Amino acid sequence: MSVHTLHPDRVDEARMHAYSTFAPLLIHSLTQKLARSQGMKELDKIETSLVRLIEETVVAAPDGEAMKEFAVELVVSTLRNVREHPDAKHDLEEIEERRAAGRSENPETLEEQLQSGLEDSFPASDPPAVVSTAITGGSKDIVGTDEVLRRKKEARRRPEKAG
Repeated sequence: MSVHTLHPDRVDEARMHAYSTFAPLLIHSLTQKLARSQGMKELDKIETSLVRLIEETVVAAPDGEAMKEFAVELVVSTLRNVREHPDAKHDLEEIEERRAAGRSENPETLEEQLQSGLEDSFPASDPPAVVSTAITGGSKDIVGTDEVLRRKKEARRRPEKAG
């Protein structure tokens, strides 16, 4: 049934039913697209703006305050669902918030700080491992320290067995 075939007394009722049915779907879809393209900070701004808009709107209906509460509930729950959606784009951490106090950007100072940290932690129960991720000339067996020591010990025993 289209708008043109509706009885004139039912047009407003159908319109309100359409709004109440499709508005939540539209808000959800739009906020999901916003989250994917802009990230969570923009969602926070949108949520604040929408809640303020709802609270500042004058509703003449007798149950206007209840309508506002339901509208705020709709906004908050929709945005919560969007934030938890796996496709939502999460904001990158601000690097300044993670930077350790006293950390320098100068490579020479960084090297000095690293060296000082290594010296301060020596002797350590587990010395730092230096691992190269590049393997040239094909794959090689990667063995741990215990395996290397065992092989050296066996190599020392072999000449003794021969003599």
